[in-house]
Amino acid sequence: MTPRFDIQIIGERINPGFKSTKALFETSDIAGIQALAVKQADAGAVYLNVNIGARAFTDPAFMTEVIRAIQAVVTLPLSFDYPSRQVQELCLSCYDQERAGGRLPIVNSITEHRWELMQLYRLRPFQVIVMASERVVDGVAAGNKTAADIAGTARRAALRLREEHGMAMHDIFVDLSVSAVVADTEGLGRATLDAVKTIGSDPELAGIHMMGGLSNIGQQLPAKAADGSDLKHQLENAFLTLAVPHGFDTVLGTPWRRYEPLPEDNYVLNAYRHFLEQTGSNALRAVRKLYRR
Repeated sequence: MTPRFDIQIIGERINPGFKSTKALFETSDIAGIQALAVKQADAGAVYLNVNIGARAFTDPAFMTEVIRAIQAVVTLPLSFDYPSRQVQELCLSCYDQERAGGRLPIVNSITEHRWELMQLYRLRPFQVIVMASERVVDGVAAGNKTAADIAGTARRAALRLREEHGMAMHDIFVDLSVSAVVADTEGLGRATLDAVKTIGSDPELAGIHMMGGLSNIGQQLPAKAADGSDLKHQLENAFLTLAVPHGFDTVLGTPWRRYEPLPEDNYVLNAYRHFLEQTGSNALRAVRKLYRR
């Protein structure tokens, strides 16, 4: 039997970023949305991410209808993917925790610069996704580009959640923002993987979940390599092969994609390792070489 990663998947498909899902929202196809929820649950999702796009702001009744319809057909906990306190409050208010087997919903997501969402914790407890891709510098959001900044942001946020809100580490997810290789000339991929190692070895953060959305990694690359293999999915597995041993345990992704470790002699894995050591034009050359093979 082919080995699999010991990871949990937050199903990503109820999102207007997918054309077929966007069409379901535009036509108010509740049965179609329910079928998509069931498909992800049957494929092994542990949570379902829910984002209906801008309609959540203009049509709160539809947002409520979608949540209740999803919970009518699956018993998985839901992750609500909005930066808006107003929308999150609506989502949390109509979430049926009993229907989800007593499991908490997830608020996706907060940042150091968008901490006001934690005020909702007084209304009901929830799990939370923290974006470690940015920190606050002199009151302004600043992007993190080094492993130290990424890990430092994750640590500050996690300890603040524990001390101010009494949250357990296992209720905290740190999103480490997997970057697209085609645009990474500054070593962001290497910084992310180094941050995974730092966070995973910090005893004060034991139990925390490290996660990311993998679909970005192959953005703007051809779907297939020159030999016809699924290049983008191989890159996703290459990242996981390097990250999972250090505590990266959650993927925001498509549950029916097969996430599995790559063998040491796998060409894409070794090409990705080589890419991680490059910056500037050398990184771009490494990417071109990867998909021409």
